[in-house]
Amino acid sequence: MTESPLLLTDRGAVRTIAVNRPDKLNALDAATLDALHAAFDQAAQDPNVRVVVLTGTGPKAFVAGADIAQMSGLSAVEGRDFSLRGQRMMRRVEKMPKPVIAMVNGFALGGGLELAMCCHLRIAADTAKVGQPEINLGLIPGFGGTQRLIRLAGRAAALELCLTGAPIDAARALQLSVVNRVVPAAELEAETMKLAEQLANAAPLALRGMIDCVNVGAECGLEEGLEYESAQFGLIFSSEDMREGTRAFLEKRKPAFKGV
Repeated sequence: MTESPLLLTDRGAVRTIAVNRPDKLNALDAATLDALHAAFDQAAQDPNVRVVVLTGTGPKAFVAGADIAQMSGLSAVEGRDFSLRGQRMMRRVEKMPKPVIAMVNGFALGGGLELAMCCHLRIAADTAKVGQPEINLGLIPGFGGTQRLIRLAGRAAALELCLTGAPIDAARALQLSVVNRVVPAAELEAETMKLAEQLANAAPLALRGMIDCVNVGAECGLEEGLEYESAQFGLIFSSEDMREGTRAFLEKRKPAFKGV
C-alpha cells in the first residue's frame, strides 16, 4: 500500500491536515493533490469536524510548490490536465462549508501560495516567505495564482509577484493582504489553534452562510450579492442555532451551538 502524503490529526472539533513530504519540501504532485481533495471531502462530511487547519510538515516549508520533477516531462495536454486537477482541488478547499485556516510555517511558493490563498484565512510565521516564482521555470501559475492574487492583493501586486517571481517576506504579504496575520514562528501553532478553536465554538450554520456569501459576492455584482445575502440571512432564522444564540445573548450566557 502506498503511504499517504498527508498526516491527519484531530484536536476536539479541529482537524489538521498536513502535507507530509518534507524531503520534497511538501511539493504537490498528482497523488498529493488527489489525497488533499479526498481529505477535504472527508472533513466536509464529518459532523465532528468544524474547522480545518492546513499546513506542511518539516522545518522549512508549508508547500514549496508543485512537483517540478513530475511536471518537467508533461505534454501540453498533460500540463493542462495537471492545472485543472490542482484547480479542482483548490476550488474544493475554497468552497468548504467549514472554515479552513492555512498555517503557513515556511516557504509557500508557486502551488504552495496558491494552496494557501484558497483557504479562508491565512496565518503566517514571521519567518515565512511567499511568492509565485513560475517565471523562473518559463511557466505561469497554473493552480489559480493569477486569479486569487488579483482578488486578495490587487492587480499591481499580482503582476509584480508573477512577473518578477521574487518571493516576499511575511510582513510584506500582510501589507498586501495575502495573509491575514503574522506571528512569531514559535507561536504559530498556538495562535492558529486558538483561532481554530474560537471558530469551532461558533455557530456552524452561520459560518457556512458567511463563507457562501463572501464566495458568491467575490464573483458577482453588488446587487446579486446583496440578494444572496438576504436569502441566506432569512434562511438561518429557521435554525435552532439562531434561537439559541439570541436566547443566550438575552440571558447573558454563552451559547451552545449544535449546527442545526
